[in-house]
Amino acid sequence: MEAKSFCGLDFGTSNSTVAIEGASGVELVPIEGDNRTIPSSIFFDFSDGSALFGREALRAYVEGTEGRLMRSLKSVLGSALMDETTRIKTKRFTFKDIIGLIVGRLKEAADTAVGADVTQVVMGRPVHFVDDDPAADRLAQDALEEIARAQGFRDVAFQYEPIAAALAYEQTVREEQYALIADIGGGTSDFSVVRVSPEGRKRAERAGDVLASKGVHIGGTDVDRLFSMKAVMPSLGQGSEMRVPFGDKILPVANAFFVDLATWHRINLLYTPKVARELREMERHSLSPMKIARLAEVIESRRGHSIALAVENAKIALSAQESALIDLTEIEPDFLIAATDKLLHEAIVDQLGALSRTLRETLKASGLPGQRIDAVFLTGGSTAIPAVRAAVTAQTPAAKIVEGDLFGAVGLGLGLDARRKFG
Repeated sequence: MEAKSFCGLDFGTSNSTVAIEGASGVELVPIEGDNRTIPSSIFFDFSDGSALFGREALRAYVEGTEGRLMRSLKSVLGSALMDETTRIKTKRFTFKDIIGLIVGRLKEAADTAVGADVTQVVMGRPVHFVDDDPAADRLAQDALEEIARAQGFRDVAFQYEPIAAALAYEQTVREEQYALIADIGGGTSDFSVVRVSPEGRKRAERAGDVLASKGVHIGGTDVDRLFSMKAVMPSLGQGSEMRVPFGDKILPVANAFFVDLATWHRINLLYTPKVARELREMERHSLSPMKIARLAEVIESRRGHSIALAVENAKIALSAQESALIDLTEIEPDFLIAATDKLLHEAIVDQLGALSRTLRETLKASGLPGQRIDAVFLTGGSTAIPAVRAAVTAQTPAAKIVEGDLFGAVGLGLGLDARRKFG
């Protein structure tokens, strides 16, 4: 039998997956060893110029290999950074080029699993790449399609990520249900109300079963940024003051450095001689010079991602316990910051409110009250955060809470949609 040349590809902000038609149906393929998910990370090794991906990329960075780590690049789609260039040793790359390397790595996994050149793909996309800007949203999808074609895909289709998750969930139901699909990943939070049923699995056209879809640009990377700003950045001088040169006027230090340092896809923008000079000048005039010196040393030693990883690890720990340590001993001996679930909640309270509003709008658009929802299907790593989960489930009191594969449900659903479109 001729191998199927289609796949579903979920290029996520934090993690990515690929699904194909296997011997027993649609399945996720191994991408990194036996792992069927891969962190959406790339590390450029300066010793030989090679690119490492996923866990291997993170390991090289943590072990201190000289090079450059980049992560959460999906957040760049639709932004002004998309076509900007960044220097990797002696070469310059656009962010589009770098995303292309990751998508190419995912295509290789599909080709290997199928044993043929996979040319047809359904790619996942959030309901909104960019909030309240249809033109930028369209540019983001066009850029992702251009990237996919450059990597060898000839037929490129898109599906909303929460709809893909609904298709995956539908494989498990035994009766018709109204399901709220909550896909809260690294970059966006997307909600859909979908009618799912055993009979629906057989239908090719499903537009009538999708009652509403809405999204907001809030995800795990936003949680990381806000948590870092709340818990870590004050120890690096955020919120401190400095004297204006040649005068006695006191001003707060510029916040932009701290925002960039707390934002995954912007950290590398700080690693320039100009920023280093500005920080040392700030140190000279600071009223908290030891903190600003610490900030300058973090930038000069390129340890920004060490902070980001430590914050992310503490966030994950707080999904299961009330307190955790943000371990920054790579930065400085005995540099440990105590954090609690209460502190994390305080950091993201505005975002929790935005999630609740978006969910209310989704239910209103569906024409169904929250009491009519039979099941809430949770996918995306950020649904593991208790405060996020509570915000998502509060408006559907009668619903059964179903936890899907947090990182694989969307990819599996994209594979099912690819079979419908190309199989």
